Amino acid sequence: MSIETSIGLETGQPYPYRRVELVEPDWTRFPGWRDVTRAEWESVQWQRAHCVKNVKQLRDLMGDLIDERFYADLERDQRERATMSMLVPPQMVNTMVPHAVPAGPGSFTEAFYGDPLRHYMIPVFSDRRTDWPSHPYASRDSLHEHDMWVAEGLTHRYPTKVLAELLPTCPQYCGHCTRMDLVGNSTPAVDKLKFLAKPNDRLEAMLDYLRRTPAVRDVVVSGGDVANMPWPRLEAFVTALLEVENIRDIRLATKALVGLPQHWLQDDVRAGMERVAGLARARGVSLAIHTHANHAHSVTPLVADAARAMLEAGVRDVRNQGVLLDGVNADPHALLDLCFALLDGAGVMPYYFYMCDMIPAAEHWRVSLADAQRLQTAIMGYLPGFATPRIVCDVPFVGKRWVHQVTTYDTERGVSGWTKNYRTSIEATDAEALTRTYEYYDPIHTLPESGQDWWRRRAGLDAQLALT
Repeated sequence: MSIETSIGLETGQPYPYRRVELVEPDWTRFPGWRDVTRAEWESVQWQRAHCVKNVKQLRDLMGDLIDERFYADLERDQRERATMSMLVPPQMVNTMVPHAVPAGPGSFTEAFYGDPLRHYMIPVFSDRRTDWPSHPYASRDSLHEHDMWVAEGLTHRYPTKVLAELLPTCPQYCGHCTRMDLVGNSTPAVDKLKFLAKPNDRLEAMLDYLRRTPAVRDVVVSGGDVANMPWPRLEAFVTALLEVENIRDIRLATKALVGLPQHWLQDDVRAGMERVAGLARARGVSLAIHTHANHAHSVTPLVADAARAMLEAGVRDVRNQGVLLDGVNADPHALLDLCFALLDGAGVMPYYFYMCDMIPAAEHWRVSLADAQRLQTAIMGYLPGFATPRIVCDVPFVGKRWVHQVTTYDTERGVSGWTKNYRTSIEATDAEALTRTYEYYDPIHTLPESGQDWWRRRAGLDAQLALT
C-alpha cells in the first residue's frame, strides 16, 4: 500500500493532503546534459540556446533512452497533425519523467510516452484520436479573437477588458495553444497568420485606442509571451499603459514563469519590475502576473524563486491559469496536487482552469462539460476559498463562464447552451446578442453511441452542403 493510500484511509478523505517539498529534477540524468553545470542551468541564455526544436535535438539529448518508434511517432505528428512547432526549454523537458532512473530504451520510452508534461509539450501522432481528431466545428481562431481586433493584436471582447497581443512568439510552444492561428512558426498543417504593421506602430495603435475608450479599465498584456519581448520595450509599453487614466488593472501573461523561470530571475528584469510595480502602486493600478502550469511536476524550486522575485518586486499577485487536459490533469488528485504545489510551494494563486478550446486536432485533450463539472465539484472544500480555482468554459462570442453556469445541456449530443449579459465590440447593432443562446460542444468520443451516430450524420450532411 502506498503512503498516499494509507494516509487517505487514515483520514477518511477522498483526497489525502500532504505538504510536498518542491524538487528540481537532476538534469544530468539525460545523456545530452550530463556535463551541464548548475550555473549553466540557471542561465537564461543557456536555457534559450538549448531549447529542443526538432527531432534531431531530442535524439541528441536523450541518446539511446528512447526507442526509434517514439521518434517516428513524433515525426508523423509534426508532418500531419501538429498545430504548433516544437519549442521546449530545458526547464520543461527536465520536468518530464522527473523521478525515473533510466533503465534502457524500453522502460524509459514507456515512461516518456505516459508523462503528463510530454503529453502536451511534445505531442505525438498516436496521442491523437483517429475517429474524431478534430471536432467538426473546430476552428483555427476558435474564440474569434481576430474578429474582435480594434487595432492589430488588440482584442476588445468584454465591456471593460482588452487583450493586447504584443508579439507572436513564446519561449515554449504548447500543443494545445488556443492562439495556434497566430503564435509560433507555421507547420505543415497550419500556415500561421502574420502581423502586418510594424511593431512600434501596432503598440501605438493599441495605446491610442485605450486613450480613446474610457470604458476599458483592464488590460491583459500577452502574445505570445511577454518574456520574449526585450525588457526595455515591455517596460516602455507598460509605463505607457500606466499613463492612461482609465486603466486600473494590468496583467502580464507569461508561461515563462514556469517554463523559463530563469528569465524572470535576471537582475535587469527584477529591477525593471520593481520600477514598474512602484509606478503602478503610486498611480493606484493593480499589476499582476498570470502564468500557465498544468501539472504539479512543472512547479520546481526555480519556479518558486521566480514567483517570489516578482512578489518581492511589488506585483500585487502571481496567478495561474491552467488548461484542463485529458491525460495531463483531468483528475481531482492531479488538479489538487497542482494547486497545492502552486500555493504552498511557490506562492502562486490557483485562478482558472480553462476547458481546452475547440482548435483543430485537439479532441484527445478535451473533456466533456459534464466531466468538467464533476471535477469542479471534486476539488471544492480542500483549498482556501480565495485559492479555489474555477473551471471555466470559454464559449465563442460569450467568454469565460463557470462550468455550472450552463443554461441548457443535451448530454446525448454533447451540445451545451450559454447566455451572456454584455455585447462584444462587434455586436453593438446586434439586437439579439443578449437573448441568443450560444452553443458549445463536447468531444464526440465522450458521447453515448446514439449521440456519436447523430454527429456522424450531421458531419456527412455538412460535407454534402459544402460541395453544393
